[in-house]
Formats: sequence, C-alpha cells, structure tokens
Amino acid sequence: MSAPVAEERFDYVVIGAGSAGCVLADRLSADGKRRALVLEAGGLDNWIWFHIPVGYLFAIGNPRSDWLMRTSAQPGLGGRDIAYPRGKAIGGSSAINAMLYLRGQAADYDGWRQLGLSGWGWDDVLPLFKAQEGHEEGANEFHGGDGPLKVSRARARWDILDAFRDAAAETGIPKTDDFNRGDNFGSSYFQVTQKNGVRCSAARAFLKPALKRSNLKLETGAVVEKIEIENGRAAAVLYRKDGALRRARADAEIVLSAGAVKSPQILELSGIGRAEVLQRLGVPLVQELPGVGENLQDHLQLRPMFKVEGVKTLNVMYQSLFQRALMGLDFAFRRRGPMTMPPSQVGMFAYSSPDYATPNIEYHVQPLSLDRFGEPLHSFAAFTASVCNLRPTSRGSVHAATPDPADAPVIDPNYLSTEEDRRVAVVPLPPPRRIVEQPQLARYKPEEFLPGAHLKSDEELAQGAGACGTTIFHPVGTARMGTDSDPMAVVDARLRLRGIAGLRVVDASIMPRITSGNTNAPSMMIGEKGARMILEDAR
Repeated sequence: MSAPVAEERFDYVVIGAGSAGCVLADRLSADGKRRALVLEAGGLDNWIWFHIPVGYLFAIGNPRSDWLMRTSAQPGLGGRDIAYPRGKAIGGSSAINAMLYLRGQAADYDGWRQLGLSGWGWDDVLPLFKAQEGHEEGANEFHGGDGPLKVSRARARWDILDAFRDAAAETGIPKTDDFNRGDNFGSSYFQVTQKNGVRCSAARAFLKPALKRSNLKLETGAVVEKIEIENGRAAAVLYRKDGALRRARADAEIVLSAGAVKSPQILELSGIGRAEVLQRLGVPLVQELPGVGENLQDHLQLRPMFKVEGVKTLNVMYQSLFQRALMGLDFAFRRRGPMTMPPSQVGMFAYSSPDYATPNIEYHVQPLSLDRFGEPLHSFAAFTASVCNLRPTSRGSVHAATPDPADAPVIDPNYLSTEEDRRVAVVPLPPPRRIVEQPQLARYKPEEFLPGAHLKSDEELAQGAGACGTTIFHPVGTARMGTDSDPMAVVDARLRLRGIAGLRVVDASIMPRITSGNTNAPSMMIGEKGARMILEDAR
C-alpha cells in the first residue's frame, strides 16, 4: 500500500525558479496576502561560481550547475549532437549565463503585435523593462534607475576589443553606446546584469528578497511529475522531493515557468500536447494542443577565432599563476578586471544584406578562445568573433523522451534546415576577415584558425559553419502564444493555456518569434507582464 501524499494549499503555484519564475514569485507575493509556492528542480545558488561573473567558465558543463542536456544529432551540423546548457539552481539559466542585458529590437515586439497579440508591442513592453531595471547610470527615457535587476557597464576593457571596434567602424559599422533603445545597429561594450562586479541573477534580484515574506515558500530539489487537471481546470501540481510524492493545490492559478525546454515536457507528462506524442509516451490525453513542444527557435553561433601577437588576451593571462593572482586581487579589492567579465564583452549588430530592415546578425567578440564552454582556454593569444543569425527560419522541437520527468527531453533544434538559414550562415564569416585586415587590427597579425582561412567558396563556408556551429543558449517558442485562428498556439495573448482553466505558461517558451539578441532580459520581462496579467485577472 502506497504512502499517502502530503498536500498543501496555496493561491499560486509557480513551477520553475528561473528567469521568469523568480519575477513571478516576487510580484505574486508582493501584497503579503496571497500565498505562493515556487517549485525548483535544481538547488540553491550556494556556490561561489554562481556569483563571480567569470564563473560561467566553471559552471557550464558542471553537473553541480548545469543539467547537462544535449541535442539530438543535427544534420545541419554535420551530424553532431551538441551540449545544451540549462541552469540547475534558483535563477535558472540566469545563474550561469553570459549576463548580457539585451532587450532585442523594437521591431521584434511590434512584429508580435502585428500577429494579433495586443499588448506586446515595443511601447507596451518598454515600461516593463524599465520597471525591473536598476541601471547604474540612473533612469532616463530608456532605462530604469531603481528596479531590483541591477544593470551596469563593463568593468574591464581590452585593447584588442577596442581595436576591433575601430576596425569595424572602418568597414561601415558605427560605434554606439547603448543596444537597448530599440535600434541596436553598431558596436558597443555590452551592458551586463551585475552589481558592483557581481552577477545579478533573477534569484538575486527578485526571489531572494521576496523569500523574506511569510507568504512565499520555495521548494528546491522538487521534480514536477505532472499538473493535475480536475473538471477542465488545473487544480494541483504533483511533485517529488527527497523520494516522496507531494501535492500542491492552487486555489487561484498554476503558472508554468520551467523554460522552453522543460515547460513542454511537463505539459506532455500532464496529458497536454500532440495526441501521437502522448500515445507514444503512454500518457492519457487530457487536452490536445499540437503546438506543444513545436516551434523551437534558437540562435546558432558560429565562432571564428583568430590568433594574435603583441596584445593582451585572457588566454595568455590565464596561463600565468602570477596574472591569475593579480586578477583575483583586482576582483577582491576593486570588483574590477577579468573576473567581472561576461563571456563576450563587445557586441556588434549588422546586416547580412540590404534586404533586411533591421540588423539580422549579432557578433559576440571575446578576448579569449576555447573549443567549447566548459573546456580550458587555448594556450596561445587569440580572440573570438562569434556570430549568430538573429532571426532563424529553422524550426525544431522539444518533446518528452519517456514518462519519467527526471529524464531529459529530446531536443531537436533542427539547425540550418532552411535555405535562408544556410545562406545567412555563410554571409557573416567574410566580414570578420575584412575587419581584421584593417590597420587597427592588422598590427596584431591576426591569423584565422577556425573555421580556417582556406575556406573560400559558399559551399566551403557552409561546411565550416556546420563544423563549428553551436548553441548560444537561447531556446524559445515551444509553447507559443497566438490568436484563436492559430492552430499551433498553446497560449493566448494573456498567456492562458488553451482549453484548460487556471493554467498559464510564463517563460521564453511563449515567444512566437525569437527576439533579436540575447533572451534573458526578454524572459524576465515576460515574467513581469505575466504577473501583472495574473493579478489583473484576479480582481
């Protein structure tokens, strides 16, 4: 005879303490009256490398901090499967990500509104970004000054990166000082989610302060088995913690915020999704929504790398114990220097052709090189000019692999599966070559070693792109919002799940189209908007 399931009641149950979930936890519990529970499968962020910015080098690929997921074999990448890092702690992937604060372009959100999704245009979401932001330079037309999410300028500069910007300007890409005003054309040092040189994750900004309230409870190590549906309404969440099953009932709403990879898996294990997928899993169908797990979009990055001479890069500095000691002292006493670095310091937004109305290519320029994150830096001086197609047309999927919620889902980004994506993939590789030929960089004798200067033709460049392509960690779209006329829409414009009352999806999975930049800031904005809609509908 099985043991009885322990049960608690709350007003709100939030599944996932990631970028959006932390925002929801804060906003839904702010009045002190409504009881909220947050369920997080990972642990606490009680490891130093969650907080020191350069810790991403140690966190990605580490089982303590990363779920260590992988994609299926990708034909567009030469049959390779690739690592798919996801944060394994409160804060979710904001605990291990690049910390780059990028909202995307105004046209991204206006495009969502043009799809019939009212309330999602740039003028609708900009106030939400500002409400969250505490920019070190204070408030202005585009930035908030007193929000909990701390945003700052880079605290380390590099001659090699300054030279790259100078050289890019010679090729027609201007310098700018802010990528977050709706038009991000140009090059600049990135703004980062840091305070005084320390990572400001979603947990640090939103969840931890909120946990001081008696009406908010957090459970870590809580693996959700399923959302229980009673009479067409989401009534409770069944989860496992410390080997025991528990049930959390929600009197108001259940909010699924497990991210673009886990949210569709949880929906499918709850009987919500495409009928044939559920049949394969042996899960009884509760609500057929064929869009669950479909529409996966991600930014594929290609990583051209160049050896250099006569200039400082992190590769060589890190080889020296003395230099590492100096870096540690600089961080300890001034909160400056290389230990405050995000993976990429300089960004550049450009056009692959005049056919695009807004920049469709993003470069991440780094004073370092390595085979992949989680592996050691190269032993020679080098820099990387990673590039991604901001608006891929390839669409992939995420589906549960087994009925066991602890098993990783099948992740198939389907990279480079369209002719347009293959064409755009080869276009960005020549521009860095032109940039390094400019006098500002040529003096450092840059030598391309990946994908290789010997690759010249479009066919050769396409093969090179497939050989060195990898994720930039921006999965979105697997529970997309849409209008009533969209048969693949999973949620409506107010993020309510179709066909099931009392259940919303609030995370990056709801994006109908990926934003033109890093997706962490948009994910937190979605958490902000979702919380406001939940509270409005509760009145």
